[in-house]
Amino acid sequence: MKIVTTLYRQFEHLVHEVAKFGLVGLIGTLVDLPIYNWLVFDNPLIFGSAGHGMLHDKPVTAKIISTVIATVATYLGNRHWTWKHRERTGLHREYILFFVLNGIGLGIAAACLGFSRYVLDQHNALADNIAANVIGLGLGTLFRFWSYRKFVFREEIALDEAEHPRAPESPAALDPESTGDLPAVR
Repeated sequence: MKIVTTLYRQFEHLVHEVAKFGLVGLIGTLVDLPIYNWLVFDNPLIFGSAGHGMLHDKPVTAKIISTVIATVATYLGNRHWTWKHRERTGLHREYILFFVLNGIGLGIAAACLGFSRYVLDQHNALADNIAANVIGLGLGTLFRFWSYRKFVFREEIALDEAEHPRAPESPAALDPESTGDLPAVR
C-alpha cells in the first residue's frame, strides 16, 4: 500500500490535471454531440428514429462545425481551470496553438468518421457516433492532453534559473580541499 501512496504523491499533479482535463472534455462533449446529431440527424439526443438534418449527407462538415463550437468552451475551461497554474504566454499565442492542435484532434475524429462512412459504408447514427465520438474522440483526447500540456499551457520556468543558468558543478568545485585528481581524505 505504501508504494501506491508514494506513486500517487509523485504523480498527484498529473492525476489532478487529467481529472480536470477530463471534466472539461466532458463539458465539451456535451456541447459537441447534440450539435453534431442535430445537424446530421435533426435530433440532438438520438433517442428514437433518426431523421435527416441539414447536413445529413455531410457528416464530416457537421463534425467540424460542432467541434469548433465545443473548442471555445474547452479552451476557456482548460485555461482558467485545468492549467490555471501554468505559464501565461498570451491569449493570441495560446488560442491559435489550442485551435491548431484541436484541429489535429478533430482530424483524428473526422478520419475515424470518414473511414466508417466511406470505407465501411456505415450510414446510421450508432455507427457515426461510435466512429466519431467514441473511437475518434478517445484517440483525439489522448493527443490533445499531451499536446496542450506540452505546447499550449507550458510549465513555468523558474525566473532565477532562466535568468542565471548554473553550470554543472564538478566534484573538485564542491570540495575546496580537493585537487581535482583524487577525493579529499579527512
